[in-house]
Amino acid sequence: MLSKKFQGKAKAEGKNMGINTVIYFLLITIGFVYLYPLIYMIVTSLMTTEDLINPTIMWVPTKIDFSNFEMVWGVLEYPTSLMTSIIFSVICALLQTVCCALMGYALARFEVPLKKLWVVMLIVTFMIPADVIMIPRYILFNSFKMIGSPLAMVIPAALGQGLKSSIFVLIFMQAFAAVPKSFDEAAQLDGAGRIRVFFKIALPMAVPSIVLCIIFSLVWYWNETAQTAMLVGSDFQTLPLQLQSFDALFKASFSTSFGDEANRLNERYQFAATLLTIVPLMLFYLVMQKQFVKGIESAGITGE
Repeated sequence: MLSKKFQGKAKAEGKNMGINTVIYFLLITIGFVYLYPLIYMIVTSLMTTEDLINPTIMWVPTKIDFSNFEMVWGVLEYPTSLMTSIIFSVICALLQTVCCALMGYALARFEVPLKKLWVVMLIVTFMIPADVIMIPRYILFNSFKMIGSPLAMVIPAALGQGLKSSIFVLIFMQAFAAVPKSFDEAAQLDGAGRIRVFFKIALPMAVPSIVLCIIFSLVWYWNETAQTAMLVGSDFQTLPLQLQSFDALFKASFSTSFGDEANRLNERYQFAATLLTIVPLMLFYLVMQKQFVKGIESAGITGE
């Protein structure tokens, strides 16, 4: 009897070990697929030209060269571009979050006429690619003489028409619908108006959704280049826009110093510029990681 029990236990442990081995193998493989481009980018950005053209050197450079980042720092006008990106993204993200929270609260709490139709319309607008409405949006803001001004991106965000605002409205609608109406009614019996109920009762109950929407909105506005370039113009230079035109900027700055090297734009400068552009977002995610996971769990979003 004891031998059979030990044999059964040994088989179960062996089976669990096999399953764990497969799981860890898959996790390591997937992690490598995600990390490989970043590792390759970092290594290449620290290489000298000699290491880059040497086929025998792949992962470990013979000499670490930080001058690549110094050159790229100047070409990107990094301090100015970074501050412009931060101010632009934060303002748009905050305005969009506040407006979408108000819309979500209204849909969750009030008997809006044709409520189901509006919800369906929100889902449909989320599914429509942004490129489809770029030309009509340009024509609209051009008629108001707002092309070339950051207001062409800020005003839609403040009115709930920013980047993928519809998904934020649905997130807030779900969050507020989960809060019992008895909380609102109790506050109203104490003399609180609807606005006070919204700010004092509803918003504190939806903090994970607020954090989630701010994070997604900020990242999307940070990375947006097509609409920003078309509506705001070339004079408004965020980091992603500077990176988009980095080739021309680098050639204009160093064509006389580097000669043929500038004409074919060495990979190490491109990767260094890309790293400087994504580092702020990486730091932002590291700081907000816990809040981000809580927001995802509370909103029930997957695959975003």
